[in-house]
Amino acid sequence: MTASTYMDDLATRARVVLPAGGFGNFDSDVFIREGHGSRVIDENGREFIDYLISSGPMILGHGHPEVNDAIREQLDRGMTFFANNSAGLELAEEICRAVACADQLRYVSTGGEADMYAMRLARAHTGRQKILKFEGGYHGMSAEALMSLAPTRLQNFPRPVPDSAGIPDTVEDGILVAPFNDADFAASLIDEHADDIAGVIVEPLQRLIPPAPGFLEALREKTSQHGIVLIFDEVVTGFRLAYGSAQEAYGVTPDLCTLGKIIGGGLPLAAIAGREEIMRHFDKDAVGADGFTFQIGTLSGNPLAAVAGLKTLEILRRENSYETLYATGKRLMAAMSDPLTANGIAHQIVGAPVLFDVIFTATPVQNYRDLQTGDARLAGIFNSAVRERGILKPGAKLYPHLALSEADLQETEAAFAFAAGQVAAAIDVD
Repeated sequence: MTASTYMDDLATRARVVLPAGGFGNFDSDVFIREGHGSRVIDENGREFIDYLISSGPMILGHGHPEVNDAIREQLDRGMTFFANNSAGLELAEEICRAVACADQLRYVSTGGEADMYAMRLARAHTGRQKILKFEGGYHGMSAEALMSLAPTRLQNFPRPVPDSAGIPDTVEDGILVAPFNDADFAASLIDEHADDIAGVIVEPLQRLIPPAPGFLEALREKTSQHGIVLIFDEVVTGFRLAYGSAQEAYGVTPDLCTLGKIIGGGLPLAAIAGREEIMRHFDKDAVGADGFTFQIGTLSGNPLAAVAGLKTLEILRRENSYETLYATGKRLMAAMSDPLTANGIAHQIVGAPVLFDVIFTATPVQNYRDLQTGDARLAGIFNSAVRERGILKPGAKLYPHLALSEADLQETEAAFAFAAGQVAAAIDVD
C-alpha cells in the first residue's frame, strides 16, 4: 500500500469506529505521524510547518529536547500515583508565583474541567446560582459552557442559546449572556441581576478578539462592587500573552482563573487557580460540609505532565523568549495582511501577535456577531491554499511559537502570498 492510499485507508477505518471519523478536533482526514520542532509529518509522509501546535500547548515546538529529557527522567520513576508528588507541587508553586490571582490552585486534566469547576466554585462561594458569560466565548464542553458558544440562531440578550443536543432545559435558567466588549451592557446586566449572579466568566482575549479598552476593567469594577466572582478563562492565554498570562498583559486581576495547554508542556494538565478564600471551598475542613466543593481526578497533577510543564515554563522564563514570540507573530501578521491589501481584498487581522487569524470582512471585529460577517468561503480558499503550500493552519486561529526558523517564516510568507492570490482569483471569477 502506498503512503497516499495508507492515509485514505486510515480515514476509512476511522469512520467505522469513530463518530464522524475523528477525535472531534482537527480535520478528521488528517493523521499526523510525528512532530519535530516546527514541523509535523502526516501518515503520507508529507511535511508541514505547524501553526496548529496541538491547539496551543506546544509553544516550544514539538519534541523540545529539554522537555523530552525531563519526561524520560520522570518516566523511569513512575507515570502516575493518585497521590501528591513533588513535581506537581513545584509546578503549583511556580504558577502561584507567576499569576497574580493565584494564591492556590487545584489540578484537573482538561481546560473544560477547570472551567466547570471554576463556575461551581463561584456558586459555592457566593451562594448564588447564575453565571454570566459572553456570546462566542469558549469554556469547554459542560452544559453551561455550551450556551451561546457558537449560536447559529441569534436572539436577544441575555437569553442563552444551547449549542448542543442533550442539555437539560433547566440549564438555560442559570446562564445570562452578554455581547463581548460591550462594557455598558455588561455593567447594566450585572447591576440588574447582581443578587443572582455567582460569577462572570470571560476569555480576556475571546477566541481571537482582544478586549476593548476599559472592558475588562469594567467587569472587574462591577463584580467587585456586587461580590461576584470574576473568572478569567486563561486556558489559551495563560503563559502565552505574557509569563503572568493575560492578567499581566492587560493589568486586570480576576478572582479565579483557569489554566491548561502550556502548563502541561504537551501532556494533559489543567488547573483552577485563585484567591485563597474562594479556593478553600475545595477544603472540607476549612468550609464545612455545606460549603465543600467536591473535586477529584485520577490523573490530576500527574508527574509526567508536571515535569513537562515545569521545564516548559523554565524555558519561557529565559531571556527574550516573549520578545521573540511577539516579534515572530508581528511578522506573520504582516505577512498575512500585506498581500491581501495589495490585492484589494477586504479583511481584518484579528487577535494578538501570539494568536490571530484573518477574517474576510470590512467590518471591525469586536464581538462574536462581527465575526459572523466574515466570508467563510474566502477563508476556506485561503486555508486550503496555505495547506497546499505546506502550512498546517487551523481553520480559526494561528499560533506562532518559538520553534520557527527563518526558513520557516520565509516559506510561510510565500504561502500567504500564494493564498492571497488564490482568494483574489476567486473574487475575480465572482
